[in-house]
Amino acid sequence: MLTKIVAGAVLAGSVLAALPASAETLFKIVTVKDDIIVGLNDAELKEFGGDAGGIAKAIAAKGSVTLWQYSVAQKDGERVVAPRLKTGVLANSSLRVEPYTQPFKVLPHE
Repeated sequence: MLTKIVAGAVLAGSVLAALPASAETLFKIVTVKDDIIVGLNDAELKEFGGDAGGIAKAIAAKGSVTLWQYSVAQKDGERVVAPRLKTGVLANSSLRVEPYTQPFKVLPHE
């Protein structure tokens, strides 16, 4: 019995390792007025410093940045988080950037 459990765990681990990691990382940008979800691919994330703090610093330093806004959509009968449109984010003293997690598959942007 224990052998079957261990074998199942090893098989599950190898299947999960074979799945591609999402190249999109989501963040919530929060202002006094509203909040939006944005997605950055690995290259963009590296350019902005690799984390939420780096993105906030880049927005503050540049005054504005253009990012892909994401939202939940229905694709092929399943819910996904997909790029919606490119949006400009303006620096604001009350702007906050947070990592954002959700249960759906994240689709890449262009």
